[in-house]
Amino acid sequence: MLGSTHGTLTTHFRARVVACGEEPHATVHSMTAAAAEGDLDVSGRPLHAPVPDLDRFFRPGSVAVIGASDTDGRPNTGITRQLIAWAERVGARLHPVHPTRESVFGLPCSPSVADLPEQVDLAVLLVGDPLPVIEELGQAKVKFAVAFASGFAETGEEGAAAQARLAAAVERSGLRLLGPNTNLNAFEPFRDDLDGPAIALITQSGHQGRPVYTLQELGVRLSHWAPTGNEADLETADFISYFSQRPEVGAIACYVEGLKDGRSFLLAADRAARAGVPVVAVKVGRTETGARTAASHTGKLTGADRVVDAAMRQFGVIRVDGLDELQDTAALLARARKPQADGVVVYSISGGTGAHFSDLATGAGLKLPTLSDEKQRELHAWIPGYLNVANPVDNGGHPVGDWRGRKIIDALLADPEVGVLICPITGPFPPMSDRLAQDLVDAAETTDKLVCVVWGSPVGTEDAYRTTLLGSSRVATFRTFGNCISAVKAYLDHHRFAASYRSPFDEAPRTPSPSFRKAQALMRPGHQLSEHAAKQLLRAYGIRVPREQLVTSAAAAVRAAGLVGYPVVMKASGARLAHKTELGLVKVGLTSASQVRDTYRELTDIARYDGIELDGVLVCQMIERGVEMMLGVTHDALFGPTVTVGLGGVLVEVLHDAAVRVPPFGEDQARAMLGELRGRALLEGVRGGPPVDVDALVEVVLRVQRMALELGDDLAELDINPLMVLGRGQGAVALDALAVCH
Repeated sequence: MLGSTHGTLTTHFRARVVACGEEPHATVHSMTAAAAEGDLDVSGRPLHAPVPDLDRFFRPGSVAVIGASDTDGRPNTGITRQLIAWAERVGARLHPVHPTRESVFGLPCSPSVADLPEQVDLAVLLVGDPLPVIEELGQAKVKFAVAFASGFAETGEEGAAAQARLAAAVERSGLRLLGPNTNLNAFEPFRDDLDGPAIALITQSGHQGRPVYTLQELGVRLSHWAPTGNEADLETADFISYFSQRPEVGAIACYVEGLKDGRSFLLAADRAARAGVPVVAVKVGRTETGARTAASHTGKLTGADRVVDAAMRQFGVIRVDGLDELQDTAALLARARKPQADGVVVYSISGGTGAHFSDLATGAGLKLPTLSDEKQRELHAWIPGYLNVANPVDNGGHPVGDWRGRKIIDALLADPEVGVLICPITGPFPPMSDRLAQDLVDAAETTDKLVCVVWGSPVGTEDAYRTTLLGSSRVATFRTFGNCISAVKAYLDHHRFAASYRSPFDEAPRTPSPSFRKAQALMRPGHQLSEHAAKQLLRAYGIRVPREQLVTSAAAAVRAAGLVGYPVVMKASGARLAHKTELGLVKVGLTSASQVRDTYRELTDIARYDGIELDGVLVCQMIERGVEMMLGVTHDALFGPTVTVGLGGVLVEVLHDAAVRVPPFGEDQARAMLGELRGRALLEGVRGGPPVDVDALVEVVLRVQRMALELGDDLAELDINPLMVLGRGQGAVALDALAVCH
């Protein structure tokens, strides 16, 4: 039974991800010494993200501006002026470089990089073609460079080729490059009068970071801004890894148009998860139109959005849709303390407001516990007895105008089941709203619990909002119900995730399994395997298949049926057969020798008539009772092998009810996949049916993952449909399988 080895297998099923554009995993066939030492996984890939030392990028001691200008009306003049101001703020010495100028803005100018008076940390390239300068920078031992020039991968094939040449030159030089097609966002002024944890910002399109940058005007600290542009060298993953190690960073906010490398992104997200630093991201490309736009803007693969979404969830990256959500969620996660409980209480001066907000919050998955009878009696000492105080809590309005308002807030925050208090104030009504806002701010200063306010006025100039609420570093203030709910849910989900996070890379397999060696012998490069061969592949990884025999004559079919046991299923088996049922090449429920003999002749006649080459006919055990599931492996352009599970049989094509994960993942994620299915109730038993063997199903998912990881690019596609999951304790059986080799 598959479930019997569950405890030993799942601890090993953490492994690698294949990134776009890599060569087939030759290192699997011959392990490297580094892998044997534990630094690399079974495919020879790193198991931890490197953390680039970007201190000298953001805080250089010296800066060279290549192409500096002080001529009125030239674009480089304005940029040079901004860079001079930035260098003064960070305490850097700035050296203009221009072949025909003796000085720029009164600063001595060097004719070339080779003539600089000192080794510089950062070179800013204000030139149309940065490629010729890169070699000079490498010879001068410059650590970092920034290229603003456009006309690279964002413009098409010719530009992509130019970017590839630039990237190769950067790699040879030993420096690290930001860009090309980037901007001045990294050199923006940041307020230094704000306290508390900061947001670090990463954007591929600079203008999309403006809403987060302006949070400083609302009192939210920003520490860094990395505009990555086309990412010829430094990429989003590098900055996530770096920012997650900075003590001042409370959250990382990202605007991502395309991922350069799926593996690098997962390793960076893993590093942030280990550090407990939340990553909040807008990732464009949910629709086909969005994906096309993103590719034309940055020249990157957007990747199948469902796979990107799954990968982000696996590693705790919080994906949001809008820039307003990015602002609100990142600000809350950066500044709020660890939750004391996961219960949310909704408190308002209007029963309608409380009911409306509570409906939306509950629908989004927030937990609104019913307050205890004792707590309700306490609240009714200040709130009229005819009002509901079970949660949501309706105070009727008047108590907020006097001493009772603060008493109510303190009582709610004292409840051990309450970790978050949310007060929606739909409109300003100074006799009540001003006093209520002040009481909330004062109460927030005395508790570690999260206090949130939704200020619903569209004006936003009211003193209670601008001064009282925004002046508090402890109250999280929102302008919409939706943003408040999504941010609070992200806050609670993040801390729940962080408390239980265990990196799957830590347990990635370092050596190929015996199953891998068996499977290698079954692979036929460039071919689709027959069902019989595909099932042998499954057997190699310990996945149960029906009793069956491959026969090449009617007499052998009758003998096989007797050995397998009636009733039987008969199927044509051939390397080019993908859809046997549609061709009439599957027959079920055969109960006699005559039926088996006639069916063998019928199947071979159909194949002969249609010109289909067979390797024989399968006589299979018939298994009827269970839930049909689908389990498969495909390759994503960014992340490599992905594992998909869903309802099987014909339902897979009708309902598209499936969940996907990107290896590496463990048992917890395998079970989470099943929990995401709309049809998950079928696994628990419906209409009097018994529950099925979910443990065995999870085990098969993990075995398929191991197969995907070890066979890597050699296995182009695997489809098990149906995988019949039997009653609890009875296992799961792969009734049909299709495998395609690269």
